[in-house]
Amino acid sequence: MGAESFASLAERILQRPPLLGPVRLVAVDGPSGAGKSWFAGRLGKAAGIPVVHTDDLLDGWDDQFSFWERLEEQVLDPLRHGRCATYRRYLWHLQEFGGSSVTVEPAAAVLLEGVSAARREIRPELSYSVFVAAPADLRWRRALARDGRDDVAFRAYLERWRMNEDRHFAADATEAHADLRVDGAAAGSDDRYERL
Repeated sequence: MGAESFASLAERILQRPPLLGPVRLVAVDGPSGAGKSWFAGRLGKAAGIPVVHTDDLLDGWDDQFSFWERLEEQVLDPLRHGRCATYRRYLWHLQEFGGSSVTVEPAAAVLLEGVSAARREIRPELSYSVFVAAPADLRWRRALARDGRDDVAFRAYLERWRMNEDRHFAADATEAHADLRVDGAAAGSDDRYERL
């Protein structure tokens, strides 16, 4: 428990050895609405490293965990071999991949943010992993506010998503394997976060 600066965490991470080829892969995982994107954005800024969001690689709601092959092919494997990763984001409003290509250099470290980012398959190649947690009711309110929807169909998607992630985290023991647990409900700042 207690506050820590993103700068000191960035320094600690950059002292770890790279395990994904020449890259220190850092996973920021946790349930939807916990504060993963907020945390990853500030850590990425403090460390001066790119952030890849798994939501950008999902092919819609039904691709919650099956997107990994796409992530592996377009992002992880190129970085593992010291090459640039290139992918197109999923455009949720159009329900298709498109827009400009995103390029990620094989930097000293790369952040991978999203549900299942620290899954069992990638753990041997993670230099560091973070699990962001927050109470279920807060996460629900954040998800509704973030996506700007509160209709019956969206609630059904969200309920299914949350049940699936609960099952995943229980089977994968993600939180137990994290290097750092973060309180996503705490009022953090641009330069500090709260440990659990």
